[in-house]
Amino acid sequence: MRHFDLSPLYRSTVGFDRLAQLLDSVSGADVDAPYPPYNIERLGENDYRITMAVAGFSPDEIKVDVKESTLTVRGERKAETSENDRRYLHRGIASRSFERKFQLADHVEVKGADLKDGLLNVDLVRNLPERMRPRSIPIGAGSEAPKQLETTS
Repeated sequence: MRHFDLSPLYRSTVGFDRLAQLLDSVSGADVDAPYPPYNIERLGENDYRITMAVAGFSPDEIKVDVKESTLTVRGERKAETSENDRRYLHRGIASRSFERKFQLADHVEVKGADLKDGLLNVDLVRNLPERMRPRSIPIGAGSEAPKQLETTS
């Protein structure tokens, strides 16, 4: 039997919790994500946070864009003039540019982004329209026959 790795489908989506859980239970092992590493957290019923490890990047080197239902995070390193003067014995801190895209579910909006201690936090919220929220319908309120008004001519 063939096994398909479906983790890329839900690894970059936010708000598709049930789909992710179903795919998690069906799929096998998780494959490591490419650079930069990130977490997707569920903070509340409608609140989410994407945290990316972007050590060495300054706020002006990171760009967060939302177009339709795609969240794009880009990091572009500026060339350092003193880089040529340094002689590394070991270089383990990545300093390459990156681009990560996340598919957002319907009605998921970006609240804001913050860069602190080398971690970029992008806060998201799911705003369901009033017509889509669960509501209770009282029984018997609409069971009476409509009353007819008599007109005098």
